[in-house]
Amino acid sequence: MNTVASCCKSIAWRFLNHNFARRSLVLGTCNVNASEPLSYVGVLYFHQMASNSAGSKKQPGQKQKPPKDTLRHFRSKENRKRTDIPGPATVYVQVVGSGSRDNDASLYVFSEYNRYLFNCGEGTQRLMQEHKLKAARLDNIFITRMNWKNVGGLSGMILTLKDTGVPECVLCGPPQLEKYINAIRSFSGPLDEIKLSVRPYTAPQHTDDTMTISQIPIFADVKEGSPSRSSPGRRSPSASPPTKQRRELWRPQEGEEPSEDSREGRGSPDNRDGRMKSTRDPSLVIAFVCKLHPKKGNFLVPKAKELGLPVGTAAIGPIIAALKDGKTVTYEGKEILPEQMCTPADPGPVFLVVDCPSEEFVQPLCSNQQLQRYQTGGSEDPAMLVVHMTPESVLKSDEYKQWMERFPSSTEHLIMNEQACTAHNVRSHKIQSQLNLIHAEIFPELKPLTTKEPQSALHVPNVRAECLLKFQLRPKQEWQRDAIPVCDREEFVKEAGEVPGFLQEVEQCKRLLAADVEVQSAKVDKYPEVVFLGTGSALPMKIRNVSGTLVNVSSTQSVLLDCGEGTFGQLCRHYGDSVDEVLTRLSTIFVSHLHADHHTGLLNLLLQRERAMNSLGKSFMPIYLVAPVQIMTWLNQYHDHCQEILSHINIIPAKVLCEGAEMPKYKTKSFLQAMLKKNDLTRFQTCVVRHCKNAFACGLTHQSGWQVVFSGDTMPCDALARMGANATLLIHEATLEDGMEEEAVEKRHSTTSQAIGIGMKMNAEFIMLNHFSQRYAKIPLFSADFNEKVGIAFDHMKIRVGDFRVLPRLIPPLKALFAEEIEEMEERRGRRELRVKGLAEEANEDKETSSPPGGDAAAGRGAKREQEEEPTGEANSKRLKAL
Repeated sequence: MNTVASCCKSIAWRFLNHNFARRSLVLGTCNVNASEPLSYVGVLYFHQMASNSAGSKKQPGQKQKPPKDTLRHFRSKENRKRTDIPGPATVYVQVVGSGSRDNDASLYVFSEYNRYLFNCGEGTQRLMQEHKLKAARLDNIFITRMNWKNVGGLSGMILTLKDTGVPECVLCGPPQLEKYINAIRSFSGPLDEIKLSVRPYTAPQHTDDTMTISQIPIFADVKEGSPSRSSPGRRSPSASPPTKQRRELWRPQEGEEPSEDSREGRGSPDNRDGRMKSTRDPSLVIAFVCKLHPKKGNFLVPKAKELGLPVGTAAIGPIIAALKDGKTVTYEGKEILPEQMCTPADPGPVFLVVDCPSEEFVQPLCSNQQLQRYQTGGSEDPAMLVVHMTPESVLKSDEYKQWMERFPSSTEHLIMNEQACTAHNVRSHKIQSQLNLIHAEIFPELKPLTTKEPQSALHVPNVRAECLLKFQLRPKQEWQRDAIPVCDREEFVKEAGEVPGFLQEVEQCKRLLAADVEVQSAKVDKYPEVVFLGTGSALPMKIRNVSGTLVNVSSTQSVLLDCGEGTFGQLCRHYGDSVDEVLTRLSTIFVSHLHADHHTGLLNLLLQRERAMNSLGKSFMPIYLVAPVQIMTWLNQYHDHCQEILSHINIIPAKVLCEGAEMPKYKTKSFLQAMLKKNDLTRFQTCVVRHCKNAFACGLTHQSGWQVVFSGDTMPCDALARMGANATLLIHEATLEDGMEEEAVEKRHSTTSQAIGIGMKMNAEFIMLNHFSQRYAKIPLFSADFNEKVGIAFDHMKIRVGDFRVLPRLIPPLKALFAEEIEEMEERRGRRELRVKGLAEEANEDKETSSPPGGDAAAGRGAKREQEEEPTGEANSKRLKAL
């Protein structure tokens, strides 16, 4: 800001903060009767003058933008606290997830001062990233109940806010929210960089620059084991394991020291089995009453000009402030009333967010006196909008319908539940439609997920949620549909057809495959079938979701390798209405390590699998979970404080499947034998890999002879090469491109050539590269050693052994489709290589002038060896992966 602007603002501020208690203000021939200091609103005119003065001239080098300041709005908020700011001028409510089965209900609220999120289910962060709703601007998150549908994406969201540098986020909801935050520390590590202010419903009202939010607790008569805890169509598992059995399953093996993480956060056990007392409370939901701060009327500039007021001069500022404060102004002997010059003030509309998950909550919700205040005849102005996160079974109840009808006709109703029919992940649909042109079986079209339950007939005007649907509260109350995404396959196909050379490469590929005798005559076994559900790293993005690979062992059994956030949603989009059948075939889940992008989709899969078994009339059986035993710290705490989950799993510690491991205890051994028999496997082996502590790869050997090896996250690892010797298929991470070996060491990952090298070393029949940095959103860069034994994984790609000869033939059309992206990445690589070369030359010059021969170089080599042997603190933080 230049000196003139600063001076102008300073004068305005001092002038308007002068105490006019004992005299009238005289400006020219204008008198303002004032009995108190003028509001800061009057400063706005001077502020605008100063800003115009500062911005009227282009500063030298303005095109050279500095690095983006992601925390600018937080500093602005701190500055606002020192002033009396007006109520927000623009506020709207926007649907993120509509409440469909693959995208749980989440609501985004925008004002120029604050950003809010109501509920944060799995996939919320991915949707916000795709549709440019900036997660880094969030400063308030509200949770209606402790259920995975509402908190499934919260751990990932908190980690993203922390890594962005957000200093503080307010979380409001059930008291167990504090326990949930403590639980996620078991895999996220410390969250010291971000202040998480948890405010349970017992805390005072939350007030900020935009509105005041009240938490209204709703208690129902719901007991543990009641079907009402579950989502529609679900029943509870047959029973939790009795206390004695749970003590056998979840305590450390004899002679095994509990991990530091396991001890941390447990507190003193309050019962005989050594566990903390449960604080789960399925009887509680929170409703939120949100009241916007009042906003003064707008000053009518054309009217002011008609009356001859000094518009455009410094004298108009105090006049505007007085009129907006409701005071009469005398100007040149003429009395001017506030209603003449200003639009009516807005006292601040109210909107409600209501979660009524089952019939048990209907009566306590409908009889709640605090909510009745915002209905017809209540003591407050009626609610402008009511958001119903309510299943169709509840909407059909007469009592709930009558409660809705007690709001006046002016109240709008937004319904968010599984009957929503809307496109969410449009970019995923787009790229799959284009890949489908290359090979329809390997890249199948995504399928819609429909609901059989009809929508209930409501007697009030209501709107069904759609992704990005808005209701504007200010400046004008109205629905806005212009941002709702459209999923137009024909347009996607047309766009691909316009890419130079793409269709020609597709036709050439098809001709080569048709002429290939081995491809045509090859016996294509249906199984194993590998479906890639997530092929990206670190955090969910619009094109690549995080790690998840489904191996269909047979027509009746499947094994899932890793399950990052949103894996269930990917299954829904891949299989459509058949997703429940797929879930019932899932018998085993392998979790490679405890970074969030590899396991935070686990709980939703377990809960949805239970629902699928019940809806298809199949008896419930726990899943076999092969994972680092440290995962039990997280699962125990979630079970104790949020939702019953332990009865869904039979844990097999990954370390007992390593070569040379001690014979497992009886219970684990029985689980292992049952798991092998269930999947027709002769062996399920693991090995420790070079990533973080307790990171594993695995290998599945089938009775028919095939072997699938999965690397998890790792640097090049000889133990993996030995375990997977002569594998049929190696699925290996290739997070980074060649030329980024140093960063790969720092992050404990592999480059493309390193991954291929391990596959060649183990003599794998075929190598699928996977787990790409999100910088390679569409396609990774190809290395020189790509050959006929290497393929690239994409989300929703489906392959079989018979496709191994086909996959390399797909590379030319893939390169044509993504030619622009490849060119950009190659340019970035060229710039990086030049930069590195320049730094190396400078370093060599410094060595020649200041270093004794071999001294610093030897020290550097030693430091590098130590870095390779032990992961740095940065590498241990998964969220610091290459992006």
